[in-house]
Amino acid sequence: MSLNWLPREGGLKDHDLWRDEWFGTEPPSVIYDLRPIEDPKGNKVEGLFTAWIILNNPKQFNSYTTEMVKGVIAGFSRASMDRRVVAVVFTAVGNRAFCTGGNTKEYAEYYSSRNQEYGLYMDLFNGMVDAILNCKKPTICRVNGMRVAGGQEIGMACDLAVTADTAIFGQAGPRHGSAPDGGSSDFLPWYLTMEDAMWNCISCELWSAYKMKRLGLVSKIAKVIKEGDGFIRNPGVITDRYVDDGEIVYGEFKTGEEGKQARAFLKTANIDFTLLDKEVGKIVWTFTNLFPGCLIKSIDSVRQKKKFFWDQAKLANRHWLAANMQGEAYLGFHAFNTRKITGTDVIDFIEYRRMLAEGHPMDEELYEAVLGKPKEE
Repeated sequence: MSLNWLPREGGLKDHDLWRDEWFGTEPPSVIYDLRPIEDPKGNKVEGLFTAWIILNNPKQFNSYTTEMVKGVIAGFSRASMDRRVVAVVFTAVGNRAFCTGGNTKEYAEYYSSRNQEYGLYMDLFNGMVDAILNCKKPTICRVNGMRVAGGQEIGMACDLAVTADTAIFGQAGPRHGSAPDGGSSDFLPWYLTMEDAMWNCISCELWSAYKMKRLGLVSKIAKVIKEGDGFIRNPGVITDRYVDDGEIVYGEFKTGEEGKQARAFLKTANIDFTLLDKEVGKIVWTFTNLFPGCLIKSIDSVRQKKKFFWDQAKLANRHWLAANMQGEAYLGFHAFNTRKITGTDVIDFIEYRRMLAEGHPMDEELYEAVLGKPKEE
C-alpha cells in the first residue's frame, strides 16, 4: 500500500547551528571552503563536495586564538550537517605549520593568572575536539608543516592523517608550562607503543613525518620539495631502512654538518603540495564510493576507542589546566612570549627546582629569579 497520501513538509530543514561570522579570510581566522569532489581523472562531480577547514594564522604558525577555536567548531558542525559533504579536510595556510597549538601570546597576555577565564577557554577547546570526534563525515588532517602541541592534539582527533614529508610532530607542554592533556595523553597510547607515547608526551622532542609513519601515527606521506620536473625526499631525514648498533634509525633527523646543510636547504626549497593533495584526493574518492551510512558507522565504531579515554579525562584536565595558569603555565607562557626580548624561550629550570626544593612560594621573587632578563643592547 502506498503512503504517498500522508502529508509531508516541503523542502529540507537546515540543521546547522552556526553562521558565516565564524569564518573569514583575514588572519587570524578560520577559512571554510567547499571544494567539488574529483574523480581519478580530475573531473568534478556535480553536487558533492569536500569541506576544507583551514587554520589561517601563518605568521604565528597557525596557532589558534579563542575566535579561531570557535571557527573550527563551527566548521566541523557545518560540514557534519551538510548533506552534500562527503569528507572534511582539516589543514592550514602556508607550508611552515599545520598548527603549533594555542596562541601563546594570547595565553601569556590574557589568560595567565586568570584561571576562571582559561577554564572557559578550555570549555571551548574541549568543544573543538568534540566537534572533530563527533563529525558525521570522515575527517582527514592534511599536515602541511609543523604539527606540534595542541596542533598535534586536534590533528590526532581526525580519523586519518596525510602529511608532507617536511612536517615535524611533537609536544611542548612540560617544557613550556603545561601538560599534553588536550588529547595527546589520551590518543597517543592508541597510536604508538606505551613507551613511545610516554616519551613523545614528556620529552618535547620533535619527530619527523617518516618516523611517525614508521611508528603508525600517520597514514600517508607525500614528497613536497619540487626540483625541476620532479620531487625529492626531505634531505634532512634518514630515509634508508637500516639498523645502527641495534637501533632503527629510519626517520631520524640527520645531525652534524649534513643536518645543518639540509636545514639551510629547506629554508629556501620550492614547496609544492601537488602530491600531497593527490593523496588526499585518493582517500576522498574512496569515501565517495562507499555507502555513507555504513561508512560513518564504521568510523564511529573506531572513534569510540579514542573517545572513551578522551571523555574520561577531559573535564578533570580542564580544571587542572585552568588552575595551572596561576603557576607553571604563567612562567612557561611568559618565557615563550618574551623570547625575542630575553633570548630564551624557557625559564631557568635548575634555579626553579632549587627554589622549590627550599620550599619557596610561587611569588614575584621566584618569577623574577627564573624568568629570562632582557638582553643588553
